[in-house]
Amino acid sequence: MSEIRVDTLKNRAGTSTITTADITNAPAFEATVSSNQTITDNVTSIVEFDTELFDTDGKYDHSTNYRFTPTVAGKYFIYASIGVSAEGDAQLQNVFGQLFKNGSQVKNSHFNYGGNNSRFATTTLNAILTLDSDDYVDARIQAADSSGSAIVQPTPYSTFGAFKLIGL
Repeated sequence: MSEIRVDTLKNRAGTSTITTADITNAPAFEATVSSNQTITDNVTSIVEFDTELFDTDGKYDHSTNYRFTPTVAGKYFIYASIGVSAEGDAQLQNVFGQLFKNGSQVKNSHFNYGGNNSRFATTTLNAILTLDSDDYVDARIQAADSSGSAIVQPTPYSTFGAFKLIGL
């Protein structure tokens, strides 16, 4: 993450307003899915983003709950891209990508193929959320596959991340 070091910042009157401050977009993380994750047909499931590309402060749980708990209050940019495939051609009927905060849905991306079923879809979600120190965010998927179970595809199709916005 980018860091700006401010040693002295003066206002118009020439008075120091900040003597020493580190300004960063942390905590921040990005994680991917390491292998196919089969999900139950038409049931909302937490996506198991199990491989951290980075985690500045160790705030992302990549092994149990697959959630980000920043522990630092502020506004955060949250993003997810989830690739989903059916078991066969023309079997993927619909896909819901979702972001959840504290167990409640806050963003949704939906594809409904209306009889022109697909084999693969990538749903993308973005949100700016105000998080308290104990809030958590996770990414979920729901997909209907006419042959049974859909599959969350690994890297490079599925990514989940967040970073703290500064100056807001």
